[in-house]
Amino acid sequence: MARFQALERQAGNMATNYEIGDFLIRIKNAARAGRRQVTMKETKLIKEVAKALKREGYLREVSSKGGQITVNLVYKNREPVLIDLRIVSKPGLRVYKDADELSERRAASIYILTTPEGILSSKEAIKKRVGGEAIVEIW
Repeated sequence: MARFQALERQAGNMATNYEIGDFLIRIKNAARAGRRQVTMKETKLIKEVAKALKREGYLREVSSKGGQITVNLVYKNREPVLIDLRIVSKPGLRVYKDADELSERRAASIYILTTPEGILSSKEAIKKRVGGEAIVEIW
């Protein structure tokens, strides 16, 4: 047991190449595993994406303390609201969407975008008529 805890501490301190992608995948894995909370190192981008996810109803609470951000996932009828997500932009390939492309898409999914107005969901970006880099697509 002690060995496992030591490995878990090591894994928590590992540097990652794409922190926002790592954060989003941790949320996805936590939802699939039935966990209600995810904790990770806080960055400005991660905090703003978490706030956007909270505005869209995928996260219940976002709190930060001591350089760590903790998010609580939303569950309805013992099922996670966040079913699945796909990371769109990656370090080797950035994907940009303009307001027209976002409004043409009539699927059940939403995008989280970095825009000149800040981090917005596709619904908010359509209302403000701005586009930007699509970070993640959520179903």
